[in-house]
Amino acid sequence: MDLLVQNLVSPIVLAFALGMVARWVKSDLEIPDAIYQALSIYLLFAIGLKGGVAISETPAAKLVGPISITLILGVLTPISAFFVLKFFGRLSRIDAAASAAHYGSVSAVTFLAAIEASKFAGIPADGYLPALVAILEVPGIIVGLLLARKTRGGGIKAALHEVLAGKSIFLLIGGMIIGGVCGTEKIASVAPFFIDPFKGVLCIFLLELGMVAGRRIVDAKKAGWRLIVAGCVLPLVHGLLGTFGGILFGMSPGGAAVFGAMVGSASYIAAPAAVRIALPKASPGIYLTLALGITFPFNLAIGIPTFLSFAQYLEGVLK
Repeated sequence: MDLLVQNLVSPIVLAFALGMVARWVKSDLEIPDAIYQALSIYLLFAIGLKGGVAISETPAAKLVGPISITLILGVLTPISAFFVLKFFGRLSRIDAAASAAHYGSVSAVTFLAAIEASKFAGIPADGYLPALVAILEVPGIIVGLLLARKTRGGGIKAALHEVLAGKSIFLLIGGMIIGGVCGTEKIASVAPFFIDPFKGVLCIFLLELGMVAGRRIVDAKKAGWRLIVAGCVLPLVHGLLGTFGGILFGMSPGGAAVFGAMVGSASYIAAPAAVRIALPKASPGIYLTLALGITFPFNLAIGIPTFLSFAQYLEGVLK
């Protein structure tokens, strides 16, 4: 309960809530699209830089376990999401597969919120986690597209190109390469721009996402109770599984909790771009509402503190 309260009163979560309130009271607050795009580029590149530096300082043997569990869950979570959404949520195969691709991928902003929450709770996460964000982004989308069986438009090949060449993966991997090559000493020269203002930029970004989610709340009501339940249960189950897997494969408690938040999140940057190309008949009103209107707020308010508490519990049990 303490972690839940601490997470809810953090600047990041409150900025998100403020954005939602702005939409509900019909404020004229708007963040220009160009600024929103600039903020997303900044955040993704900064994540990559910090992750690259951390990877350069981490022994390769220590990364084998975390990478292995990332790939395993990257395949399993979209499959479980597909069956839950198809049979419990009563979605068509195309819509269930499109939504499953989002749940198999990862939300970079949920990752950032979890990182900050773990620091606030006094159990900081492992520095190599940004590398796992990049790895987790892709398998779930591939599995989701395969579950749809028949694709349209550019097909799976075009969709995969969209994912791998899209800004999310490109900036994460590019930033990690630069951070890994330069190391701590050289990155220190750009730290006043990429490291110090990071949290402030993140708050503005969450303000915009709050306004987007505020608009999606109406869609969530139209989606029906089954999808609302699925949008809350899937991140919880996947997140707890990810947290357990993180502990089992050698992550610190903070790292396992953040990893759980990653596994329990739903992408709304890379996955929508890929699905739009490969599955044009899938309904954006369904998969975007699930990812951004239901699962994202759930993880901010309940999921992240739950995973942090579970990781601490597991550490105590396994000692």
